[in-house]
Amino acid sequence: MPVIMLYSVHARNLLRLRQNVSSSPWLHASGLLLAILSPLALAPQWHAGAAASPINPEKGAFIAGHSRNRTFAGVNDNLYVKAFVVTGKGGSLAMITVDCIGLLYPQLQEIRQKVRLLLADPGFDPSRIVVSSTHTHAGPDVVGIWGPDPGHSGVDPAYIARLTDTAANLLVRAWINRQPAKADFSVTRHGEGWVENISEPEELDRSVNTVRFKDRKGRAIATLTNFACHPTFVDAVHDKVSSDYVAGFYRRMDSAYGGVNMFLQGSIGGWIQPEHEPKTFEQAFFRGRGLADAVQQANYTAKKLKGRDISYRSRVFNMPVENPGFRALSAAGVINRKLTDSVETEIAVFRIGDAVFATHPGETVPAMALQTKSMMKNKGARFVLGLSMDAMGYIVKPYFFDKEKKIPHAEYLCSMSAGRETGPVVMAVLSQLLSRKL
Repeated sequence: MPVIMLYSVHARNLLRLRQNVSSSPWLHASGLLLAILSPLALAPQWHAGAAASPINPEKGAFIAGHSRNRTFAGVNDNLYVKAFVVTGKGGSLAMITVDCIGLLYPQLQEIRQKVRLLLADPGFDPSRIVVSSTHTHAGPDVVGIWGPDPGHSGVDPAYIARLTDTAANLLVRAWINRQPAKADFSVTRHGEGWVENISEPEELDRSVNTVRFKDRKGRAIATLTNFACHPTFVDAVHDKVSSDYVAGFYRRMDSAYGGVNMFLQGSIGGWIQPEHEPKTFEQAFFRGRGLADAVQQANYTAKKLKGRDISYRSRVFNMPVENPGFRALSAAGVINRKLTDSVETEIAVFRIGDAVFATHPGETVPAMALQTKSMMKNKGARFVLGLSMDAMGYIVKPYFFDKEKKIPHAEYLCSMSAGRETGPVVMAVLSQLLSRKL
């Protein structure tokens, strides 16, 4: 039986079991007694679940980032798809992270549709699925522009189908396996000495925000960490699959906490990247372990995530596309997505207890992250998820397009941007979404 059908049968059986339990008076009374006796029933709680799986491309797949016509010779460390679901007062939501250059909005829509077919549970709303990409430059081309030449896509449709299948199946598994949980959060800073903004050096968001969900025994179910830095240690100098410094982060966090550890990329536009660092796997993993150590240190004084409310708000809108190169690549089929003078995309803001999250549909500059956080009115963790829901290239300030400003690397950044108005439009949507209390 195909995997996608197997999960569908599993989900239906689980739903029947829950219906049978709820219709039995004896079981209902027993469940009520257990709820009264449960320590977690006496305090605000969540129900959370998580799952993860490798998603490595085949040998010979085109490598995303830097330049065209580069192919993989093997695997250094696994790429992952990771899924997390949480329910509380106000419903549920799900987050998926993918170790790739940047998954596009049509693939998010595919994942949502596959989940709708797999999970016929009225308690879960597939429109509340958020997908975020880590942006490794040692992953496969999932956009199309790093193929053998400018006229041919580097995307393998079979890999995209496997990736979206895997993401949907993992989400269903996380949903089925969710359990009572408590949560805490921490906020710290990291990256001094190795993370730099090479376009506007004075502008950086070095914050590290973390939320942990733990089961009845205090064991980790999932840990969500948000930090901003390009994973480009091994970009263009190696031909092995890798999640770059994120791999070192995963390994250290897995060893320290267990559970599913999700890395949520921040605002890295304007080239927020490791600078003056050896371009080796060893150095990448060293920096990833350092990030994990900073999270663990901050978690010694973690605070309880207050409340148990979940709220979610999103907006689908048309983003202007001024870049004629983007439109030409779409017309030629190199990018398998309709790009005219605009393109449909989506931004979401949501709250889990006192932690607030906002998505950015590309590589936004740090000023946009800082402005987004300033619009959040919570006292807990504040997450800005770059390359989330979409990956529409660099999203920079309008003056980056003014040559007389002489912003370092602006010419390249603007060539990989939808246009001058993209940033203001994105911030206007975020302002509308965050203007009302979540």
